[in-house]
Amino acid sequence: MAHRYIAQLQDQETLNGIYLVRSRHLRTNRHGDPYLHVELADRTGSISALMWNARPEQFERLQEGGFARVRGKVQMYQGAIQIIAQQISPASPQEVNPQDYFRHSPQSLDQLAQKLAKHLRQMQDPHLQALAECFLMDEALLRQFSQAPAGTKHHHAYPGGLLEHVVQMMDVARAVAACYPELNADQLVMGVFLHDLGKVRELEYQGAWGYSDEGQLLGHIVIGVSILEQKIAEAEKLSGEPFPRELALRLKHLIVSHHGQQEHGSPVIPMTLEAITLTYLDNLDAKLHTFQQMITESQGSSGPWTYYHAALGRRVFRGSGPQGTEAE
Repeated sequence: MAHRYIAQLQDQETLNGIYLVRSRHLRTNRHGDPYLHVELADRTGSISALMWNARPEQFERLQEGGFARVRGKVQMYQGAIQIIAQQISPASPQEVNPQDYFRHSPQSLDQLAQKLAKHLRQMQDPHLQALAECFLMDEALLRQFSQAPAGTKHHHAYPGGLLEHVVQMMDVARAVAACYPELNADQLVMGVFLHDLGKVRELEYQGAWGYSDEGQLLGHIVIGVSILEQKIAEAEKLSGEPFPRELALRLKHLIVSHHGQQEHGSPVIPMTLEAITLTYLDNLDAKLHTFQQMITESQGSSGPWTYYHAALGRRVFRGSGPQGTEAE
């Protein structure tokens, strides 16, 4: 039987399927009765499953990073879908097709890493050249950067997703900077590299996916600024010159403002040309990737529309012909 993707689930649908266990918790309700809360995932997203009157042994049998068969019903709750499960039990990896659960970058990670290094080595500012070289010499950090996802649920949420997201943005940033000569191309491209750098420590992506203690307590913006400060100190030693104070501030501002709005998680709003450009490039790449993913995952389904994406609050029109064009 074909796998039923999480992104395809509809309110009031009866479900019997196998999903990846991201996390599991045994909790109690207001009456003191135990229930099981499991975060399930496949390559299209994640969903919470609740099973009332759960027993401790049912909780113990489930393993984070393993698979579980879930029988129950999908329901809408406070604007999001969840599963009310009658049964959640371990499933064998032999029962699943890994391609249903784990997305991978369609591009070669080695080639993406080479493009990343090329972009960083194109810096014209000598201080940014030294800074870029300090990052390129840190093999452990670059290895993490190449393996990390850009997130756990939404855009580029797969191994290598962060690298793919950043390199794509770097390509676009250089094209945009060529059209707007008032932009500082070096600062913009460096800002693209730095903006989500903290995710290499914010996220845990070996085995069960989630957030590290550091990630939950600090977040990737604070972590990213900390990594930058360390590398600036290394760049000063490498070049034998102090790193310009204003340049350091501008780079930090790119990190802390890239979400665009304070209600979206940025401590401050963008206040430089490069910062506002970075914000829109980040949003553009994330949205286009999500739209394309929805179109791709809806191939083979009937009708010209994709499934409904709760986070975006919409479906996407893909048309009735090849590549979303109307058939003649």
